[in-house]
Amino acid sequence: MTRLVTATIAIAGLAVMIALDAAATPPNPYKAPKLLALGSGVAPSGGFCGALPDPAGK
Repeated sequence: MTRLVTATIAIAGLAVMIALDAAATPPNPYKAPKLLALGSGVAPSGGFCGALPDPAGK
């Protein structure tokens, strides 16, 4: 297989996936997430994997 065939298949596959996604759930700009979301602003609680252990052992 050449690169042209592989690239054509990959782009066609992406187009099919985007078309199926758009057909299943039409885009709604009023319910879309923010373009740049760096977090919810809520402090993590419970089993947060990024939390470092407390050196004081509390």
